[in-house]
Amino acid sequence: MLHLGLDLSRKRLDTCLMTDAGEVVATSQEGVDGYSLGRFADRLTGFGEPVRGVIESMTGARFIHDMLEDHGIDIEVADAAKVKGFAPVTAKTDRIDAAVLADLSRRDLIPAIWLPDPATRAARELSRFRIGLVKHRTMFKNRIHSVLMTHGIANPTTDLFGVEGRRLLNDLEVAEPWASNVAEAIEIIEDLNRRIERYRRRIIEMGLSYHYVEQLITIPGVGAVLGLTIAAEIGDIARFGSPQHLVSYTGLAPRVYQSGAVDRRGPLTKHGPKHLRWALIEATTHAARHRAYAERYLAIRQRLGPQRGPKIARIDVARRIAVAAWWMCTRNQPFAPASPVSPLAA
Repeated sequence: MLHLGLDLSRKRLDTCLMTDAGEVVATSQEGVDGYSLGRFADRLTGFGEPVRGVIESMTGARFIHDMLEDHGIDIEVADAAKVKGFAPVTAKTDRIDAAVLADLSRRDLIPAIWLPDPATRAARELSRFRIGLVKHRTMFKNRIHSVLMTHGIANPTTDLFGVEGRRLLNDLEVAEPWASNVAEAIEIIEDLNRRIERYRRRIIEMGLSYHYVEQLITIPGVGAVLGLTIAAEIGDIARFGSPQHLVSYTGLAPRVYQSGAVDRRGPLTKHGPKHLRWALIEATTHAARHRAYAERYLAIRQRLGPQRGPKIARIDVARRIAVAAWWMCTRNQPFAPASPVSPLAA
């Protein structure tokens, strides 16, 4: 077998082809367009031996993976952070990086990552784009709040962008260019509202047939949008051997340092997809009021005080939602928490 290391940059692909014995057969620099990759794959098949390639996970890596896989070349996508730990080098160039990846393949030390199927990629893109629109809307809303604070204007309403709040904004009297900026921001917010609603309907339509969504939306605080986001970010639930593995993947688990008698817990690892972490924490807004979570949520808040308590309590609920999601998706069952234990009669 031949082992192929691929190092991708913005305009080129550095390659290194290596034998099982570690001998470099060929190195090259290829284009990153479909035509160039097709010609490169044809040259690889000309060697008459099976080829296993490795490329680090980065923007564009999946396109390279898909193009070469379509031409019959087996490609693995490696975790970039773990590759650095496996093979530290004193000098770093694109050519050296390609050789390091080929050598890891030869030694069977590829820290490969799981690649989602096209349907999962599409669901992720849809939900992530909507999240991006919501973030932009929040940014413009915050800008308007900032204008009011800058000019000492109190906001007597609970929702500045509701009916009463819009009346306040329409009658707002501030100097230029703040007045024009507020008017433009309101127009942008209205446009974003329409786009966000359009994407919400698309997400609901996709969620009707997407796996796991039917089960996930039975979790308190999880609707169609969060359900599709969580399902798409999780992907195949079978790749997580236990609920703890899924919690670790979400990045909601604390860092652990244990050596001898020392056993410390640090801040959250925040590994894994940030959109999954966001969706789980977002769901806690309503889930914390459910009987399955309310008692423990309130106990943590009271124990840790008003500063840290609410944050830690929400993270705890988010972790428990992730555990519930693992069991529900694994067993293909809706949300069904255990009933609270009744006190014994005197």
